[in-house]
Amino acid sequence: MNSLLDRPVSTASAALTLRRGAARVLIDNWTGTSTVPSRTLYPHQWSWDSAFIAIGLRHLSARRAQQELESLLAGQWADGRIPHIVFNPALPHDAYFPSPDFWQSSRSGRTAGAPATPETSGIVQPPVHALAAWLTHQADPRESRRRRFLSRAYPRLAAWHDYLLARRDLGGAGLAAVVHPWEPGMDNSPCWDRALRRVQPAAPEAFRRADLNHGHPADRPTDLDYARYVRLATDYREAGYDDRALRHGFAMEDPCFNALLIVSEHALAAMAHELGVDGASHTARAEELTGHLMARLWDDEAGLFRARDLTTDTLVDERSVTGLVPLVVPGLPHDIVRRLQDTLDGPNFSAPATRLIPSYDLTGHAFDAQRYWRGPAWFNTAWLIHRGLRTHGLHPDAERLQQGFLAEAGRSEFAEYVDPTTGAARGARHFSWTAALALDLLCADPKEPQP
Repeated sequence: MNSLLDRPVSTASAALTLRRGAARVLIDNWTGTSTVPSRTLYPHQWSWDSAFIAIGLRHLSARRAQQELESLLAGQWADGRIPHIVFNPALPHDAYFPSPDFWQSSRSGRTAGAPATPETSGIVQPPVHALAAWLTHQADPRESRRRRFLSRAYPRLAAWHDYLLARRDLGGAGLAAVVHPWEPGMDNSPCWDRALRRVQPAAPEAFRRADLNHGHPADRPTDLDYARYVRLATDYREAGYDDRALRHGFAMEDPCFNALLIVSEHALAAMAHELGVDGASHTARAEELTGHLMARLWDDEAGLFRARDLTTDTLVDERSVTGLVPLVVPGLPHDIVRRLQDTLDGPNFSAPATRLIPSYDLTGHAFDAQRYWRGPAWFNTAWLIHRGLRTHGLHPDAERLQQGFLAEAGRSEFAEYVDPTTGAARGARHFSWTAALALDLLCADPKEPQP
């Protein structure tokens, strides 16, 4: 793998240094079967992390990118869900909380189809996996065909989407719902505050946080947030992870989650065509989901998409980066694309110090420049919005965002996220998806066809 660092590329010296640094992060965080997000804070395999990591790894080794996704899919449940954590059995249980003995997936999730091994969590994360698989295939189609990568991944990814649209359409309006703040990947976003206040927190003695062993308390969710996360996860576990048996205390239609489902349906259609299968159903489903997304979650006055709280059937009155990520959806009406572009350039999300996008409204009542998803700028959402800008032909905006992304990734030592007002690195350093997506922006063909 070290020889990959020496492959010649046509690039400036600064970009070459950044490329080598990004590759080194991915090499150092590789476990032999998958890549950990961070050697300290996140020592297992995380679902959407691995998808983003594969997107970068494909520029180093298409086979390793395939292995990244195959390792994750080995933890898929029989009902189709891809769990948000696949646990490394070689690590002690106290290496991370919630640990395998909390989730009890092989026992509590048996009826829902959890595998006997490996142990996993019982919740999910955003469905970016089919997009990652398609991009991985495109990196080396010959190797992909030789290993039958798509023919093995396609039915698993189709089953994953079927689970989301059959079991998780809790609002009955065609969109997938999330049932825990960890599922949309933006754990402590202010978008969830009001709904979480309805959740009775778990007792303090019911859990012991491991994240504070390596993360600064000012960067992380509060103890009260965590106690409510634990309560929701415990209730789901006690219901056997059965989405139909539990009246969920937290249920949201999230814009980012559903936008990635749409993009990944388009990717499944491309895979089907490659495999000689009719992919028309995936294209039709993507178009149908796009209509539901606009009808259910678009707020024209605000100029962005909003999460919908299914308990109250109302849109959440918060401006978050989750409402901007749907720019990645192809086929959005021009007027919605223009409104999203205006919102990105406006005072709520324009952070000149970094040229990145804060995770929450800079002028919002709950903005916190340091604390996780309550303000810091994240690299994965920047990558998605960059892809969206390119998708809709907004190339000057995409170029500015790419330059800001690469500058901050290098300056922060590939930090998990940064303070959008100062650029100060926050969270973990040498973070895998930051390195992977920096590598993708450095190496990917700007004319690469979209699925």
